[in-house]
Amino acid sequence: MLIAFMLCVDGVLKEPMLYLSLYFKVHRRQYYDLLQAVRDRGDWEAWVEFFLTGVVETANEAVETARQLLALFEEDRARIRALGRSAASMLQVHDLLQRQPIVSIVPASRELLVTHPTVMKAIANLQKLDIVREVSGRRRGRLFAYTRYMSILNQGT
Repeated sequence: MLIAFMLCVDGVLKEPMLYLSLYFKVHRRQYYDLLQAVRDRGDWEAWVEFFLTGVVETANEAVETARQLLALFEEDRARIRALGRSAASMLQVHDLLQRQPIVSIVPASRELLVTHPTVMKAIANLQKLDIVREVSGRRRGRLFAYTRYMSILNQGT
């Protein structure tokens, strides 16, 4: 994360969207070997090449994830719009879920400036469309997740 934040500070990235830690974890042995080569022999070239390969791979994965998310959002919006009149509040909740893929009723109603029953009905309809799923298992303060969104974000982790 430090690398991503440094790239933001230097203006290379607008937001810290590169998650290089996973790349380093997947290539852990090579990561440590190359760090040791820098310590032992000053072999910075191999380290920089490894690092830049990680940046490219991570950036490509981030772009692909963004494409998948945009396609998901459009597909789900089309399914919601097809419902006609009841779509308005569902679209509001869907917009919120794109910013915050796990929600509960009370904070969502506060955020959207609509009543609890309106959010509850929209969530119930989104459940019927298999867009959200209840994930807390509780009766009160239930949490609802935009499951396909979460699945896309968790790919490869």
